[in-house]
Amino acid sequence: MKLHVLKPSVNNMAVRVFVRAAKLGFTEDDVYGKTRTKEFIAMNPAHLTPMMEAKGLPKGVLWESCAIMQYLCNKHELTKFYPKAPAKRAMIDSAMFYLIGTLYPLLARATYPALGFPQYAGEVGSSDGTSEQKAAAQKAAKDAIAEPLEVFHKFYMDGTPFIGGAKPSIADIRLAVTLEFLAVIDYPLPAWAKTYMAAMEKSLGKAYAEPAADVRGYITYVRSQKN
Repeated sequence: MKLHVLKPSVNNMAVRVFVRAAKLGFTEDDVYGKTRTKEFIAMNPAHLTPMMEAKGLPKGVLWESCAIMQYLCNKHELTKFYPKAPAKRAMIDSAMFYLIGTLYPLLARATYPALGFPQYAGEVGSSDGTSEQKAAAQKAAKDAIAEPLEVFHKFYMDGTPFIGGAKPSIADIRLAVTLEFLAVIDYPLPAWAKTYMAAMEKSLGKAYAEPAADVRGYITYVRSQKN
């Protein structure tokens, strides 16, 4: 199994944490500056990372972090990260879909301008709007993050340490790494979220800390450029 990754990305960090936590065999290729090459697009016309290259896949490759983690859990029967019971699994799926459909778009609008990442077509940030309009859109997205965060806390966790209950699930990995980007805008995380992220890193150890170092290092670099 070969992973093609961009190390500063939290989307990539999710899979990088997971394969380490699951103790799976893999190699890693940093494809910074390579995702628009003919060779990469021939494999992955969406030119997205993370991308997993592995035998047995219908097209030989798979992208989208949640799909990669789900596939690997199914393939290797890693039920501690992705429960087999349909009802419990549905909650993990729901949490991940809610994250990528609701929380992440808000987080991207709030953080990408500060991170120096290109914004999505059709967004105010990528338009010809004024700097005031772009700043207002960024602030609106930042202000809206609180609601989905509370949904994760009150609904998906509901008094347990993690979405997965007593131990982290793949939904927890996806949420925790996503929250890493908020440091670039000094987002005031609620106390429960700070405790949650610390618990994730303690539970997963080096599997979390090593990929996190790449994301945090990039954020530190970005912040230093503003000073």
